[in-house]
Amino acid sequence: MIIGYPAAQVRAAEEPLLARGVPLMQQAAGGLATRVLAELVSRRGAVRGATVVTLVGSGNNGGDALHAGAVLARRGVRVVALCTTGTPHAEGLAALRRAGGRAVRVGDARDAGDGRPGAGDGPDLPVVWLGDAVAEAYAADVVLDGLLGIGGRGAPRGVAGLLTALLAELLADEGSPDAPGPLVVAVDVPSGIGVDDGSLPDGPVLPAGLTVTFGTAKPGLLLPPASRLAGRLAVVDLGLPLPGAPAVARLGPADVAALWPVPGPGDHKYSRGVLGVVAGTPTYPGAAVLCVSAAVRAGVGMVRYVGPAAVRRAVLAARPEVVAGEGRVQAWLLGPGVDPAHAKQARRVGDALERALTEGQPAVLDAGALALAPETLAPWCVLTPHAGELAALLTRLGEDVDRAAVTAEPLRWARRAHERTGATVLLKGSTTVVAGAGGAVFAQADAPGWLATAGSGDVLAGLLAALLAGRAGDVLADPPLAAALAAAAALVHGHAASAAVPGGPVAALDVAHAVPAVVAGLLRG
Repeated sequence: MIIGYPAAQVRAAEEPLLARGVPLMQQAAGGLATRVLAELVSRRGAVRGATVVTLVGSGNNGGDALHAGAVLARRGVRVVALCTTGTPHAEGLAALRRAGGRAVRVGDARDAGDGRPGAGDGPDLPVVWLGDAVAEAYAADVVLDGLLGIGGRGAPRGVAGLLTALLAELLADEGSPDAPGPLVVAVDVPSGIGVDDGSLPDGPVLPAGLTVTFGTAKPGLLLPPASRLAGRLAVVDLGLPLPGAPAVARLGPADVAALWPVPGPGDHKYSRGVLGVVAGTPTYPGAAVLCVSAAVRAGVGMVRYVGPAAVRRAVLAARPEVVAGEGRVQAWLLGPGVDPAHAKQARRVGDALERALTEGQPAVLDAGALALAPETLAPWCVLTPHAGELAALLTRLGEDVDRAAVTAEPLRWARRAHERTGATVLLKGSTTVVAGAGGAVFAQADAPGWLATAGSGDVLAGLLAALLAGRAGDVLADPPLAAALAAAAALVHGHAASAAVPGGPVAALDVAHAVPAVVAGLLRG
């Protein structure tokens, strides 16, 4: 599991260590340099002769980059520090120079009256043209982004902003952070992102192929939209005392294996969970087939399907083990493929949801059920909207929000939906955000881009509903568990898409078919 703590809590954890003289900056820089050395070996087969350019701001983040540059220079790397201030971190600058690295200040035409770069803020910090600085960075093997750290607010400004914008534009032309060109390594965080909420500033941000963060992950590295600019994530352990629950967590395979309901020798189909499904209409029968298929293949003990005869026939043809009609259940899946205008199926959704709330049964509310849900739910009810559906739900509840706002601040609006309804909220996206009881927040980025395809949400709903049915008693006793199970379902959903057709197009039913092997692999470890 990767956990993220907010900036204020990280700084508070650092204070007693710094007071005791613990060299946290040198430890962080050493971890950063170690990771950069490994990347250089992987990219070019050798360290000596490589070029690393550091983008240096005025704060401690720039000091981390300078100290890391000193370590790299001692290993034979050509290191150039492009300082966007005339007063970079003094100890870091001295360490870099002692190791043989070079430091310059980045200037533009305003630095000299005749339009040429002149002396910097100090007699020993020469100035280079902005254009030359961009060319130097673009030609490097690795660029370290040390402009702004966890204390920064907003995008880099002034010459730092110009340098960021120009370099980001050049790298964007390559198509991705991992394309030919320098590997951008963010120092602690990509400069300018919302460290605590994953928001993006109005100005430029340099996308990273790798972020090396210190002490613990920061929420903005896990939460969209900023998480999409963080690349791969590596955490340098600094031994920070960070008590209490994290602000956000990301489950890993071992975490999901521990959450998954595994039957024992004394279990039977009823004790393993019976799931009631109200899904599909004659217009959208496929949604019912997909969500039922996913639930069955996720290992639920039994599925009972409730719906129109035409859809029932399609479901039974695809999954003959499904039982048609109502009966005892431990959890519900409501809404996939249900048009609220289809009166009979909408009424079935409403009746099942009332039963779930009255009798204390977990439920997944997807697609059409979102428009039919009452304003007050329970934490063991899990809403599974995409951004547009969440905006519509919140608008119905009186909030002034649209899809673009949800996309820009997904955690804010997922939390708001949880606060307004009491339900756990799984907001679907390339990074899925879950907000639940007890302040639980998860952010899962397990899905390949190919999973953005029709029917994939139905498969996710079936997976999640199977988990809720298998652990219904636990969820009722421990409501925050619903959020963890939602995150687990998102991980398996993404892994199943990758397993179905590695690196290529995938159909929703392929994802459902891949689930058993993925779950087995997770349980094997």
